[in-house]
Amino acid sequence: QVQLVESGGGLVQPGGSLRLSCAASGMIFRLFTMNWYRQAPGKQREWLATITSGDTTNYADSVKGRFTISRDNAINTVYLQMNSLKAEDTAVYYCRGWLGTVNYWGQGTQVTVSS
Repeated sequence: QVQLVESGGGLVQPGGSLRLSCAASGMIFRLFTMNWYRQAPGKQREWLATITSGDTTNYADSVKGRFTISRDNAINTVYLQMNSLKAEDTAVYYCRGWLGTVNYWGQGTQVTVSS
């Protein structure tokens, strides 16, 4: 059974940093393109970042220069390093893995940016 489990969310002050993790199991992780998304209350889910199986990365303009996606295939984990956090970054953050027609989502982790 495939599982994607996010962790690392929490409450952080504006300007602070967090690192989210997404641990995968039940899949050949190294083959998958991994992504991070977020969904704020009352808003649509927003794509943030992608890392391919070849470690090519891409970012949404809203997070470019502040967030960094990375992966460790040895432990089947993808990360999202988030710096210079703003109140508008408050959302539930999700990881997603896809390969061809196969598509998996995690359950999400809450990030709240507030003083």
